[in-house]
Amino acid sequence: MPNEIKHSCVDCAVTLCDAHNPEKKFPPFCISRAMTEEQRDKSLKEYFTDPEDKKIIQVAATVESEGYRKWPRVQETILFAKRMGYKKIGIATCTALIKESRTLTKMLRANGFEVYGISCKAGEVPKTELGIPPMHHGPGHIACNPVLQAQLLEEEGTDLNIVMGLCVGHDILFNKHSHAPTTTLVVKDRVLMHNPAAALHHADGYYKNLCEDIGE
Repeated sequence: MPNEIKHSCVDCAVTLCDAHNPEKKFPPFCISRAMTEEQRDKSLKEYFTDPEDKKIIQVAATVESEGYRKWPRVQETILFAKRMGYKKIGIATCTALIKESRTLTKMLRANGFEVYGISCKAGEVPKTELGIPPMHHGPGHIACNPVLQAQLLEEEGTDLNIVMGLCVGHDILFNKHSHAPTTTLVVKDRVLMHNPAAALHHADGYYKNLCEDIGE
């Protein structure tokens, strides 16, 4: 644990940043106030030099404004994909969420998309081939293969990939190797019914122990 904490936005209670508004109070470490024009302009240039980035940020704004507190995430995803002009959607799914992925596929196809999904266990790679020791072969000896999921979806030429419940680490590898833009619809949490935010909401109760060093 570092001796000194460098404070940032996560240490600030101010939301809806308007750092140059003289009527609002901000902490001395305010990122917006300390930011240089060069730093800000560097990000803005990306939206105007990359047409896809510009379209994504603009379409995302339409979905947010029209569906705010009205549309569930799956509806937002469908409408975002439509407005982006995507035609083929890839699903990188955990085998434990095949049922949910089939339902998602039904919804996407009903909205005119071509859908192609790859399970995390596709290819049947034993964990021994990846150098995983026997003590960690549970709950099964076949490894998840998120890199293969990304590669097969790339071969299919998907316009957008949707992650459905890949494990921690496996989702990182998939996102790293996915060539198509990627969004997550379901985040796996085997204990909290795929709602990891519940542990944060109960950090002063059931999960108070997580606010301390839990070791390795």
